[in-house]
Amino acid sequence: MGALSHIRVLDLTRVLAGPWCAQTLADFGADVIKVERPEVGDDTRHWGPPYLKTPAGTDTHEAAYYLAANRNKRSLTIDIATPEGQRIVRELAAHSDVVLENYKVGQLKKYGLDYESLKAVKPDLIYCSVTGFGQTGPYAQRAGYDFIVQGIGGFMSITGERDALPGGGPQKAGVAIADLMTGMYSTVAVLTALAHRDRTGEGQYIDMALLDVQVAMLANMNSNFLASGTPPTRWGNAHPNIVPYQTFQTSDSWIIVAVGNDGQFRKFVEAGGRAELADDDRFATNPDRVRNRDVLVPLLAEMVRTRDKHDWIASLEAAGVPCGPINNLEEVFENEQVIARGLQVDLPHPSGGTVKLVRNPVKMSATPPQALTHPPTLGEHTDEILRDVLGYDDGQIAALRGQSVI
Repeated sequence: MGALSHIRVLDLTRVLAGPWCAQTLADFGADVIKVERPEVGDDTRHWGPPYLKTPAGTDTHEAAYYLAANRNKRSLTIDIATPEGQRIVRELAAHSDVVLENYKVGQLKKYGLDYESLKAVKPDLIYCSVTGFGQTGPYAQRAGYDFIVQGIGGFMSITGERDALPGGGPQKAGVAIADLMTGMYSTVAVLTALAHRDRTGEGQYIDMALLDVQVAMLANMNSNFLASGTPPTRWGNAHPNIVPYQTFQTSDSWIIVAVGNDGQFRKFVEAGGRAELADDDRFATNPDRVRNRDVLVPLLAEMVRTRDKHDWIASLEAAGVPCGPINNLEEVFENEQVIARGLQVDLPHPSGGTVKLVRNPVKMSATPPQALTHPPTLGEHTDEILRDVLGYDDGQIAALRGQSVI
């Protein structure tokens, strides 16, 4: 029984932003009904390899991408292009607290599944639309892709190596951050709307846009520009105001060194056998080091390259110099802190094996999120939902299946 176990969410989303929101709500106990196209399902089911494997080592054709964003849900297949399918969705909306959708602007209106249509059957409904650019403005009809939004929204202008250096130029993030953050903001919006409904009885419409979120999440970079009028530039893994505060290549890998004051700088170069650098007038203080970074950083890079990652981490931690490795994901899941925090969870899967996932990172004393059920197979709960939520009998369900509605 999670904190949201009294809430039912009708999830008409696919790919990542919407499903991430729905999964977060499901982790806290909401009954999430994931509506998918018959025979095809969520696009991400096919975004592989890699796929989940059976105990015998064969592919299940459940792509790892899909598995990442769909645990704790129930899957129902409906062809919403049919009148019968549309009727079922309206019936489910009448039994739900929240509807999530990420169709193109106006697309659901022709099916009678837009906010105004569903509000007529459920006046206190919370209806959240997720699109690339929102319901208004000159870009509203454009398809929204995370990669494109990272560019339009300014993220890539401040991410990547400096243009003047080898490999310089704009760089996207390694994960779809606009999608993920939109999923998180959408979760906050839905919970806020539910709190308002519980006090007033009033539902509402939520208009979420990837571009809005991408711009908003630039945080202090936005403020830097708005205060100065000068757009921030890319600094790669370096810092514009602190030196050394960057990555360095060791003899076998990479590390991060984050020197925050002059004392830490002295300890760093002492650990590397180059104590004289701390006494050099060009490098004695942080302003000096910033002014002379082009001279200092190559000297530090040469120093760090003489020893391996583990040797450097041990030495710098012992000296009190902030540092850390740059782990690949194998190293992440072998990390003692990650293991101690229980970030990996293994759930039974209908294939007979288990699906390995990452738990919701929130820890709470009374109402923690839980990973209880595997990401559903396509249509796994169709009969169950129609029977238990809408009261359909076996004959009605068989008729719908015979008409290819479900």
